[in-house]
Amino acid sequence: MSERASKSALVIRDLSGIEDLRQAIGVEREVWALDSADSTPLTLAVAMLEAGAMWIGAFDGTTMVGFAFAFLGIEHGVLNVHSHMLAVRALNLRVREMTWTFDPLQSKNAHLNFGKLGVLSDRYKIDFYGPETSSSLHRNGTDRLWVRWPLLSRRVQDRLRGQSKRADVLDTLSRLTPLVQFNGDGKPKRTDLASALQRQRIAIEIPADIDSVEQKDVELARAWREATRWAFTEALAAGFFVAEFCRTVRGQQGPGVYLLEKGTLEDHVPELARKPGIS
Repeated sequence: MSERASKSALVIRDLSGIEDLRQAIGVEREVWALDSADSTPLTLAVAMLEAGAMWIGAFDGTTMVGFAFAFLGIEHGVLNVHSHMLAVRALNLRVREMTWTFDPLQSKNAHLNFGKLGVLSDRYKIDFYGPETSSSLHRNGTDRLWVRWPLLSRRVQDRLRGQSKRADVLDTLSRLTPLVQFNGDGKPKRTDLASALQRQRIAIEIPADIDSVEQKDVELARAWREATRWAFTEALAAGFFVAEFCRTVRGQQGPGVYLLEKGTLEDHVPELARKPGIS
């Protein structure tokens, strides 16, 4: 590696000591626009680090540009790792877009990603990590939506300011027959594909809590995977993209519904069409 390349490379390492934690808190306040009352107290950060919590930082030279903070927890009597915060000074790195994947059957993740952050997706990955892994989260296939988060777009900035599209999405969904929907006994029901593809919008329903379904009825969970896999892959191949997700019952874990739009991501979010360096 050349000297120039090594100087520009990011270093990711465990945090160690108060100065690292001071930088992390500074990044936290900057990225999430927090005041001192809502940011992590330095004394708590020090204690959590010493007690074994996971603090991992990304450094450009001596300057921290991002961090992740997680700690052990117990839920339903089971030990877990709770990911509390991740913050990245993405714009300082000249990054205008972030991507990641998530399981489209996970309603909570869909609500966060689409409803709160404003991601979009036009790629569905079948068994992204293989048919299954040793993880309890990967026993019903490992299908994933590949999402894009255009940081500088008006869409994302509006979502981060708390401007929800829920009312508009619910109004649109009220006029659509979902391509996959619940039947009377909680099973997925497929509707006519040809008719759906003729419309400008497509809806796809998912269970409120797929983890609970998997625990109670493995075959039912598998049926939901197969039905939604069919719906997403057919719709995306026909020129649709995933634009929104909405829980259908306010304040409750009601069935979730994806809204897909016909067209391209670039048409929907003009900022995605702009080349780097061009405003």
